[in-house]
Amino acid sequence: MSKSTKILYCRCAYSKVVPTDVKKEVLQKLSDSNVSFDAVADLCEMSARKNIPGEMVKDGQPLKIAACYPRAVKWLFEAADCPLPEKDVEVLNMRTESAEDIVGKLLNIESSSEGAQA
Repeated sequence: MSKSTKILYCRCAYSKVVPTDVKKEVLQKLSDSNVSFDAVADLCEMSARKNIPGEMVKDGQPLKIAACYPRAVKWLFEAADCPLPEKDVEVLNMRTESAEDIVGKLLNIESSSEGAQA
């Protein structure tokens, strides 16, 4: 039996680097899906304040994070003294991926544009 996957969505509220339309569409489709997920205002701000709750990552559940560059997200958790586990974590980059691809990966839906990644 597999563990259910937690989903964490970052609004990137204090940064203009993630396209607004992608953020909005991902959030809307997550909300419409009736899948449980956690949304945070801004992981960068939470990390700077060392305010990332440990329960986000320490319960052993697989985790998917919709935010920005995977290396940046991993660093943010590390800087907040809440390192991400070595496995069962997938960081999806809303800066470079389409909303359709992000939502498909979050919800385990086959995407029509799969395989078109750079």
